[in-house]
Amino acid sequence: MDNYDSILTMLIYLLPTLVVGAVAYYFFKTHTDHLAQLKYNEDLNELKKESLPVRLQAFERLTLFLERIHPGSLLQRVNPTSEDKHTYEQLLVATIEQEYEHNLIQQIYVSNKTWQAIRASKGATISLIRQVNMSENIKTAQKLREAVLTELLDKQSPSETGLEFLKNEAKQLW
Repeated sequence: MDNYDSILTMLIYLLPTLVVGAVAYYFFKTHTDHLAQLKYNEDLNELKKESLPVRLQAFERLTLFLERIHPGSLLQRVNPTSEDKHTYEQLLVATIEQEYEHNLIQQIYVSNKTWQAIRASKGATISLIRQVNMSENIKTAQKLREAVLTELLDKQSPSETGLEFLKNEAKQLW
């Protein structure tokens, strides 16, 4: 019985020590986790601050891309090399594809949704040129130019739609 009393006495003295140790461990663990989270947030904010100029430059490049493939500016900049409408269509599509390939890397700086809008703008612009070229009324490259511009009189160009997506995402950076 004497052993039992000594063990019970030790437990009585040991129990408060264990409780104090557990509470101290909990507080220190919470404190160190909080400090780690603060450090992580500081590092993340610093990274965002450093990457912001690069992201803004990507937005500028993609804006320029959309402006360059806008049918109005594209047709003004890319003159036909012959009167053949199919040759001119191929030249326009090749120019759009070249512009696109030049800006492929910019996709890592924008959301997937915005990049899909950029790709859709490119695809819709090419599709517009091809659809207009399929008309039987269009015989020459000059007529193709006129018909594409006429097609856009009543509706928004694909480039403008992509630009809206781009602007909305850029606004979210602030």
